Formats: sequence, structure tokens, C-alpha cells
Amino acid sequence: MVIKKLHDMGIRSEHAYIAAMASIGLTVVAWAGSLKMEPGTGLDRADRWGLFVGEWAPTFFGLGLALSHYEQQDGTLTATVHELRDQREQKTG
Repeated sequence: MVIKKLHDMGIRSEHAYIAAMASIGLTVVAWAGSLKMEPGTGLDRADRWGLFVGEWAPTFFGLGLALSHYEQQDGTLTATVHELRDQREQKTG
């Protein structure tokens, strides 16, 4: 039900995969930024920031897989955004 709702809102598996990859990059940035901007707090605090952001990646990958599975069943896996918009307009119009 949540996956269908996300799909209906226009969120596709590619979006979730991009978010997962971005969160991996953001993990490194958060760790390095915390290490530089808070030098008195030590490595432990930087590690906590990195781990906090790093925990998002598996969630986004999981959502991507679930959305991909839904898209395969729905037949929209290979459709473009414009094709999906046209399909939606035909259904409602």
C-alpha cells in the first residue's frame, strides 16, 4: 500500500536508488565535515554523524527494490515520465 502510494505520487525506483547513492556520498561528507568543524569532539562524534546518515542508504535501496518490483508488475518499469503522465491524463480525462 505504501509502495503503491509512493508510485502514484510519481516516485520511481530510480529516484530511490539515486537517493541511496547520494546518502552514501553524504555519509562521507558528514563524517569529514564533523571531523573538521568540531575538532574538540574527536573521532567518535564524526563517526556517529557518518553512521547516522549512512543508515539511510539501505532504506532507500530497499524502497528502490520494492518500487522496481511494483513497476514490473504494473508495467511502468520502462515507461518514461512523459508516457506515465499521458497515461494518467487519459485515465482521468
